[in-house]
Amino acid sequence: MSSPIDIAALGGHTMGTQWSAKLVVPRSRDLHALHAGIQTELDRVVAQMSTWEDNSDISRYNRAATGSWHALPTDFWNVLQAARDIAERSGGAFDPSIGPLVALWGFGAHAGEQRIPDAARVAEVARSCGWQRLQLNPQAHAALQPGGLQLDLSAIAKGYAVDLVSRWLRGVGVSAALVEVGGELHGYGNKPDGEPWRVLVESAPEEDAGAEYPPRVLALDDLAVATSGDRWHHYEQGGSSYSHTLDPHSHAPVSRAAAAVTVIDREAMRADAWATALTVMGAEQGLAFATANGLAARFVARGAAGLEETMSPAFQQYLDATPT
Repeated sequence: MSSPIDIAALGGHTMGTQWSAKLVVPRSRDLHALHAGIQTELDRVVAQMSTWEDNSDISRYNRAATGSWHALPTDFWNVLQAARDIAERSGGAFDPSIGPLVALWGFGAHAGEQRIPDAARVAEVARSCGWQRLQLNPQAHAALQPGGLQLDLSAIAKGYAVDLVSRWLRGVGVSAALVEVGGELHGYGNKPDGEPWRVLVESAPEEDAGAEYPPRVLALDDLAVATSGDRWHHYEQGGSSYSHTLDPHSHAPVSRAAAAVTVIDREAMRADAWATALTVMGAEQGLAFATANGLAARFVARGAAGLEETMSPAFQQYLDATPT
């Protein structure tokens, strides 16, 4: 007799990418209601935090008058508070205010031409950026518009959306799930066979074709994983490659960016943001920072002899804990 419990696969579109969810549910469960509920959670993130939507809360904040305070909806507030915290802890390697610079270099919702911009224009745009300009009022859940500050939460919002969906699924009685939004993942609970969700760590393009390192498999026991790197969005000009990940200190794309930086955390939101911050720091400095701060991080960098893999002790422990 077949089991009344099964793995259901759902999916859809959000934030310019795809989402998917594998759910351990009774076969009698209404999947249409679960799909609609997941999409509602994701749509709320878009309505609050998408710079692609003119009427989103973040777009209205970005257009707001100098000196005005803005009470933020709960999700927007949660993400913005975490973004500022990680900006401070990373020494500005993560900065939610550099959207205009990202656009100037040809990426994001308001992207200009993909070319090296004029240095004077870069300096002019950079003067309106800087996470230190962001003032928050915790009591009122409000943010000050100091004048010309343009928030962009694209490096943290997808991760938050994953967390939001996982929490919602738990709230409606789904005992186990693997949730993905644009490559950011969170898994909790066990599959019907009692095994945890296992995922393959995203790789550098060169790893796909070769076998320099064994596949890195993670068991997601209420864990999230996010990967940043240069395989997704970049362009070539003058013999150089320019990545969509900008260094807030140099106001330019990260030079010699790691091919892939993966972070494991309890929250996909934080894994998402830290993957970006460590990409900005670079493999050497990023590994030292991750090790000193207990972050679980893996770096795949391009060296003279090919790909070079390094990982923090915390990341290695997760690999050691994954059964073969």
